[in-house]
Amino acid sequence: MKLRKVTAASATVFALALTATACGGDNDSGGSGSGDGKTITVGIKFDQPGLGQKTPQGYAGFDVDVATYVAKKLGYNADQIEWKEAKSADRETMLQRGDVDFIAATYSITPERQEKVDFAGPYLLAHQDVLVRADDNKIKSPKDLNNAKLCSVTGSTSAQNVKEKLAPKAQLQPYPTYSACLPGLQNGAVDALTTDDSILAGYAAQSQFKGKFKLGGFKLTNENYGIGVKKGSDLKDKINKALEDMVADKAWQEAVDKNLGPANYKNEPAPKIGEIKS
Repeated sequence: MKLRKVTAASATVFALALTATACGGDNDSGGSGSGDGKTITVGIKFDQPGLGQKTPQGYAGFDVDVATYVAKKLGYNADQIEWKEAKSADRETMLQRGDVDFIAATYSITPERQEKVDFAGPYLLAHQDVLVRADDNKIKSPKDLNNAKLCSVTGSTSAQNVKEKLAPKAQLQPYPTYSACLPGLQNGAVDALTTDDSILAGYAAQSQFKGKFKLGGFKLTNENYGIGVKKGSDLKDKINKALEDMVADKAWQEAVDKNLGPANYKNEPAPKIGEIKS
C-alpha cells in the first residue's frame, strides 16, 4: 500500500510538471505567425538610416515599418516584437538556426540565397545608383564617373562593379562605411557614392544632409528586397498576404514617403508578390 501511494503521488507531480511545461511554451516566440506567442523575433539592420536603424528612441526606418505592419497582421503588437541585428553575412545562418522568425533587412532575393532560405515578397524594387552633391551637374550618366573619385566601401562590390563594367577610369577611394563616405562627398574628397538607391536615399534623408545630395537615377541593377524566413516555414504565405494588405491600404507608400521621401527618392511601384526582376 505504501508503494502504491508513492507511485500515485509521483504521477501527480509528473502530470503537474507537464502542465507547467505546456503553459510555459505558450509564452515563447510563436514562429508560426498565430500570435499565440508572447513575442516574435525579427531581424533588421541596426545601422542603415531610413531603412533599419537603432536609435536612442527605438528602431526606425522603412524595413522597420514593414516588419511592424507584418507582425501586427500575424497577431503581434509593436511591443511584442523583439528586434535583432541581422548583419548581411549572418542572415541565412540566423534563419537556419531559428534565431529569428523573419528578416527584413535590405535582403535582396537571389537564386543562391533561395537555396538556403525562403523569401516572402518582394516588397521593394531597388536599384544600384550613385549619390552626388546636389549642386553637381557634371555626373549625368555612368560614363561621367570616369576620372571621378568614387567612394569604395570595404566589403562592398558596388564601386568595383562600376569601375569594371561602366567607368574603367573611375578612381576608387576606400572608406570603411557608407556613413564615412558622406562627409567626404560633402566636402569634395569624393565625387560620388554608389550602392542601392534605397540605402543612398536613407543616408541622404538624414536631417544633417537634407538638400545636400541627390540621386543620379541611373538604375544600374535590380535589387528585389524580400522578407527572409526559414526554409519551408508557413510564415511565407502569411507574410505575403500581409504585404499585399500593406500596399492595398496605402501604408506601404506612406512608409516609403516618410522614410525615404526627404531625399526625393523616386520609388518604383510596389512589386507584385513573386515577381522578381532580373
